[in-house]
Amino acid sequence: MTMAQLTLIQAINDAMRIALERDPSVVILGEDVGKNGGVFRATEGLWKRFGDDRVIDTPLAEAGIVGTAIGMAVNGLRPIVEIQFLGFSYPGFEQIVSHAARLRTRTQGMFPATMVIRAPYGGGIRAPELHSDSTEALFVHTPGLKVVVPSTPYDAKGLLLASISDPDPVLFLEPMKLYRSVREEVPETAYEVPIGQARVVREGEDVTLLAWGAMVPVAIAAADEWAEKGVSCEVIDVRSLYPLDEETLVTSVKKTGRAVIVHEAPRTAGVGAELAAMLQEQAFLWLEAPIARVTGYDVPVPMFALEDAFRPDVKRVSEAVRQVIAF
Repeated sequence: MTMAQLTLIQAINDAMRIALERDPSVVILGEDVGKNGGVFRATEGLWKRFGDDRVIDTPLAEAGIVGTAIGMAVNGLRPIVEIQFLGFSYPGFEQIVSHAARLRTRTQGMFPATMVIRAPYGGGIRAPELHSDSTEALFVHTPGLKVVVPSTPYDAKGLLLASISDPDPVLFLEPMKLYRSVREEVPETAYEVPIGQARVVREGEDVTLLAWGAMVPVAIAAADEWAEKGVSCEVIDVRSLYPLDEETLVTSVKKTGRAVIVHEAPRTAGVGAELAAMLQEQAFLWLEAPIARVTGYDVPVPMFALEDAFRPDVKRVSEAVRQVIAF
């Protein structure tokens, strides 16, 4: 199998290229996705290769972009929507939750909303207000939507191709912090990473660290620190926030007896709270300590000078590991 060394953003671009080549019903639409190649250049080169009918520049109108994509899906196309930042999705939120997520149920399965909404999210790049929001919980709480978050180039390509093939609407969240921070070998051919499966990044015996997106490298770094002290941490990339791979998560926590959940979204009612409740329900008798959460704070993502203080870091994750071990 031929491999290429790709960054996460390059893997996303390659997935969309393959989808456009093999399926004439696939189209891309969004702000500046055409000649400019998108705000992060995720669609670079695709407009030149596939033309205006397949890679469509839109006005700055998220409700209109998502609404148009729903109409396309109803009529047999497979649109890939780019929302420039997850925090810009709020004007289109009504279209997503009232129509895209409900269309299959509303029509008793006659018209599935087969579409992907790509959205960069998360902090760490010194972006202005709204650009760094991590509000995945709003969408995980919406029945009818699937929500996935890659943390590696390999997963980015495979998960995006799986999302494009999926009959349901998929919110595809892209951690901006990781866009160009790492390269890895990615197959040049098409492949899919199944939605609904977590990834065991590292096996361990003493503590389970659960994370997704840009928090996965943070969890790995914390696990490295504790490995030097003789503590074995199992690191799991949740990867699919909905549907959730409960079996992998519960199996790990039953093995280790301790869990630390890491996400950069605000703490209250974040996805971590749902994971903690699920683990409490299914693994209570195996727990040796209360489940710990390391999260963002219940404030808007602050401006540049305080951004690093807001986001979970290795120090905070390591302290949570210490607490669950010492309990």
